[in-house]
Formats: sequence, structure tokens, C-alpha cells
Amino acid sequence: MVSDLTGKEAAESEFVTMTIREHPEIDEPKALDVLPDEIAGMKDAGNLVVVEISNGEKRQVIYTLTEFRKVVGDDIVKGARGTRGRRPGWSPKS
Repeated sequence: MVSDLTGKEAAESEFVTMTIREHPEIDEPKALDVLPDEIAGMKDAGNLVVVEISNGEKRQVIYTLTEFRKVVGDDIVKGARGTRGRRPGWSPKS
């Protein structure tokens, strides 16, 4: 098998798949066959909060946890309603 990043050859069992879910240059996920040591030096952004903003149209926004906490505290997140099922207090009879 050959690495999509470097062209280096290795046994198939040594490869991992890197799936690129979002990138400014693509409109659908893409998969790369890579060797672990080729991506080992990439720094993980860590502590990110992924949110969806919707009002007719949906968009995904990613914040650092630090920036998110400046506006939305952990207590608010923990107390927020779930995304499945009915809103608390809602009744089909009301």
C-alpha cells in the first residue's frame, strides 16, 4: 500500500485512514491512507465545542472551550434541554 501523503510504501496493516470531514476546499468527506508517524506531529486543537446554529438554515460553528465559556457557562450547558423528545412542560393538549 502507498501513503497518500508521502508515497511511502508499507504493509496495509500499518496504515490508518484519516477522514477529512470538513475543509474549505471540499464539499464532501475525503479519506486518506496514511502511516501513523506521518501525522504524529500534527497538534490536536483539543478542548473544542462544536455547535449547530439554526434558524431555517443550519450551520456548524466550532469554538475553543475558553471562548465558548466566556458566553455560555458550564452550568447553562448542563441544565439545557436535550435535543430529542419534547421540550420540558410541553403538552399536546396545550
